[in-house]
Amino acid sequence: MLKSFLKASRFRVIPVMLIPVALGALGAYVWKGEFHPWLFMLTLVGAGAAHLFSNMVNDLWDFKNGTDMAAKGTEGAISTNSGFLTNGTWSIGKFKGVTWLLFAIAAVSGVALSLVSGWPVLIYGLAGAFIAYFYVAPPIRFGYRGRGYSEIAILLSFGVLPVAGSYYVQASELDYRALLLSLPIGLLTTLILFNHHFLHWEADRQAGKKTLVVVWGEQRALRFSRMLMILAYAALILCVAAGALPIYALLALLTVIPIYLVYGRLGSHNPSVAYLPLMGASLKATVRCGAILIVALIVQGSLH
Repeated sequence: MLKSFLKASRFRVIPVMLIPVALGALGAYVWKGEFHPWLFMLTLVGAGAAHLFSNMVNDLWDFKNGTDMAAKGTEGAISTNSGFLTNGTWSIGKFKGVTWLLFAIAAVSGVALSLVSGWPVLIYGLAGAFIAYFYVAPPIRFGYRGRGYSEIAILLSFGVLPVAGSYYVQASELDYRALLLSLPIGLLTTLILFNHHFLHWEADRQAGKKTLVVVWGEQRALRFSRMLMILAYAALILCVAAGALPIYALLALLTVIPIYLVYGRLGSHNPSVAYLPLMGASLKATVRCGAILIVALIVQGSLH
């Protein structure tokens, strides 16, 4: 059952949520001298459950909307869902049950944290829940609108909200440095989600899912993908310049090299399978960059 759950919830990508939570908490430790381990652990549990809920509820709605079946039936398209619904591995009832159990864990964690750190914690949680559910659920469906809404939603969900929210849990206040710190990791995670659209963009078009890749076409979308990468690392430099990160955090700039090399191997038009290395490089860049930033803040905090 555990193995099935890990696959159904796509647990392997959970670092993209836990890293920003850790960054926010470490920001409070470095800048304010505030760090409460049990609050940090509860934040990790709540944010992690919310992320897994988002993965599964998106699978539910993509299945209902026919997007997943379109990807399965389109030649060359690479499906990025768990496959538990399209292959009938789990019944819809079982899938829904696990999905909403994760939501319940996230909700209980959020309420508990708000009782200790203040009611604004609920605002962060509710905003995250709203984006997670309506990313593909009607009537809003951020991921289907093709006007950049889904990219903004990801930047908020995996950058601004978890970093600023985790910081607030620890310090019970906001700090502009927490917002700055959310940008590099948030933009890199947005890059992951943007690049994954290349794997099945033609199937998305058939299913009526208007991602920016569908709306702009492959060439323009690929240029935007490169621009997102540049913005992410520019934001890292900005964080150092503004004092949100120490100078040695610039070592994280080295994580751009593998993904830069992958872009160099792509042409103007590529089969879906050619984008698998780009997806892998995007994920590795995000995790490696985030890990270096975490270590940099830990070192900075220990030197104070």
